[in-house]
Amino acid sequence: MQFSDVILLLILLGCMASYIPVFMCLFFTATLGFLFFTDIPLLLLFQTIFRSMDNFALVVVLFFILCGNIMTAGSIVEKLIKVANAMVSWLPGGLGMAGVLACGLFGAISGSTVATVVALGGFMIPALLDNGYPEKYTLGLMTTSPNLGVIIPPSIGMILFSMISNVSLEGLFLTGFLPGMLIMLLTCLYSYFFFRKRKEIVRMPIPSFTDTVAVFKEGFWSLMLPVIIFGGIFSGVFTANEAAVVACVYAFVVELFIHKSMKLSQVKQITVNSAVTSATLLIIVAGATCFGRLLTLESIPGRITETVLSAISSPAVFLVAMNIMLLIVGMFMDIISATMILGPVFLPMLDAFNINWMHFGLIMTVNLAIGYCTPPMGVSLYITGAIANRNLIYVSKAVMPFIAIQIFVLLLITFLPDVVLWFPSMMGFE
Repeated sequence: MQFSDVILLLILLGCMASYIPVFMCLFFTATLGFLFFTDIPLLLLFQTIFRSMDNFALVVVLFFILCGNIMTAGSIVEKLIKVANAMVSWLPGGLGMAGVLACGLFGAISGSTVATVVALGGFMIPALLDNGYPEKYTLGLMTTSPNLGVIIPPSIGMILFSMISNVSLEGLFLTGFLPGMLIMLLTCLYSYFFFRKRKEIVRMPIPSFTDTVAVFKEGFWSLMLPVIIFGGIFSGVFTANEAAVVACVYAFVVELFIHKSMKLSQVKQITVNSAVTSATLLIIVAGATCFGRLLTLESIPGRITETVLSAISSPAVFLVAMNIMLLIVGMFMDIISATMILGPVFLPMLDAFNINWMHFGLIMTVNLAIGYCTPPMGVSLYITGAIANRNLIYVSKAVMPFIAIQIFVLLLITFLPDVVLWFPSMMGFE
């Protein structure tokens, strides 16, 4: 590692340690690097900022953010929870299982962990506590289950990884179904065995056939949203970019004219809020791209690759090292920044170890998703802590069993690449 590399790393870490916003840390480090360690005009940095945001792939992210906000403001979330309750709430630990299924259904539309925590946490945490579920179980479940928002497609992390690596976005989406379903299954099994003999926990009555049909009929339009998204993408009716727009239009029509849970006067505010969220994301993408351009010009990814190859010869050891590194990175950095910064650094190493780029994109996404509920920077920890009025330490202890489940699934997908890639390969996207 050269002296300039050490200086840049110290500047970046110093900025982050001083609570400067991530995008400003990246901009500041990139600017100093251009000024003192390259002979390239600073104008290139400003060109990079605008080019990073002039990317059609980002349209997908922006519209899925809008779609998530529409559902949160309307009644789609409530109806999805009712459907989940009808399916499993009568089982031991069934209300917790319903929360997991609802996170999976919402994640299959919004593509965001934070949106899933905000939308479902406010509903499910009070409901679980009112029905006698332990507070630690409740907070742990509703802090970690929203990770399904970025694991089950559509996923903002996968969209960004596809943007920097040029792997098939549709194929990358398909890799997310298996780990998402495994996490839901194992979390539901954990809930079942945890509450199987606990009679004090309130169980919902088994719904009648008529009641079940009524719930599914009421939730029909909500359930059709993920069907339209994935059916349209994988049948070739429209692309992933177009699917995001179709999802927004569909959600607006359902909430305004079918559910009638939203007024036309709310549309402006929802759109403005989505625009603000999208602008925040774009600023982070711009900062990360500038920093990535500096790394490329300084040939830092190439030197890191040489160092790693000289120290590691086994693909299995490399994957273990990457998992450990990404889990640590996820504790301090959000998925957008980490994907945009580290993706270009890791990608050159994959071919040397004969690792499929699409497989690594899934590994990276799951690792960074877990980072949403690991201290000290896990956003989900703070959101659920605020809902339940609990501190970071309490919530961090509560998530441990559920983090263990997700890390177990992470190890499975890491060392069974053929299983993960079978679905995309069958659909012709590998």
